[in-house]
Order: sequence, then C-alpha cells, then structure tokens
Amino acid sequence: MSTTVIQILYLLFPSYLANMLPVVAAKFNFPGGKSISEKQFGKNKTWRWFYVGYIWALLALYLQKYLISTNFWIEYSLLEYWDINMYFYALLFWFWALWWDLIKSYFKRRIWKAPWTSWFPFDQLDLVIWTLILIFPFAPLTRWHIIAALLISPIWHFLTNVIAYWIGWKKVWR
Repeated sequence: MSTTVIQILYLLFPSYLANMLPVVAAKFNFPGGKSISEKQFGKNKTWRWFYVGYIWALLALYLQKYLISTNFWIEYSLLEYWDINMYFYALLFWFWALWWDLIKSYFKRRIWKAPWTSWFPFDQLDLVIWTLILIFPFAPLTRWHIIAALLISPIWHFLTNVIAYWIGWKKVWR
C-alpha cells in the first residue's frame, strides 16, 4: 500500500504544484497580478495565477523526468517520462488544476462564499478527481491508486494550507 501512496503522490505532483505555487509567484511580484474578472471569479484569480500554474506543472514534469533518468524513484513512476510530450502533459496536469478551480470560484461567488474560505469537499478533491480523469488514459491506475488519491488529497490540502499560513503566504489557514 505504501508504494501505491508514493506512486499517486508522484503522479499528482505537477497538479499539486500548479495549484499551490502561484501563491509563491504573487509573493515575488511576478507580472500579471491583475484579476481575470474580480466580479466573476474573485480578486485571487489573476493572470499570473493562470500562467504560473502551467510553468510549475512543466517544471515538475522535467524534475520527475530527470529523477527517472537517474533511476531514482523509477519504481514509483506511473508514466513513461522518457517518452512523453512534456508540454502536453503539463497542459493535462495544469488544465484541470486551474480551470476547475476557476469554475469553482465562479460558483463560490454565486453562493456568496468569501475568497479563501473552504468549500468542502470541492476544494479538497476537485483537483485530484479531474486530474485522474484526464490522466487515466495515459497512466495504469488501479482502484487502489484512486482510493489513495481521494484519501490523501484532503490531508495534503489541509497540511499545505496550514504551512502556507504559518510561513505567511496565505492570510487564513484553511
């Protein structure tokens, strides 16, 4: 079971980074901090958030490809990193990590949920569910991988939010 957990974390790493690290880019004032549409999505969904997510997904894939090329973690790989189009896969991992978050933000504004407030279970599981759907044709996922992803993701979401709050990257811990 521990191999399954590591495999799914390794597989989802680009989506997790695409979703988390635009917050870091904001702290370093990357360009594009203007809201895509504050009225529709809230002020936190910016053009920087959008393009930086793709860059992080791509960088994560290149790191994974490098680690696999050195035979480090090769037994945990569910993708054939040496034989994939990195730009296409970055698009897959980024697409639902951020597009679904954008759609979810639209609906959060419609039901008057404030930015940074948690919307369980959507905030915790949307990224994983949609990433798994998109990557399923390309990765040999078992039911145990899917179960592990659904169990780990809320914990991962909680821990990363607490850490981001603790180090001052987020205004609230949830």
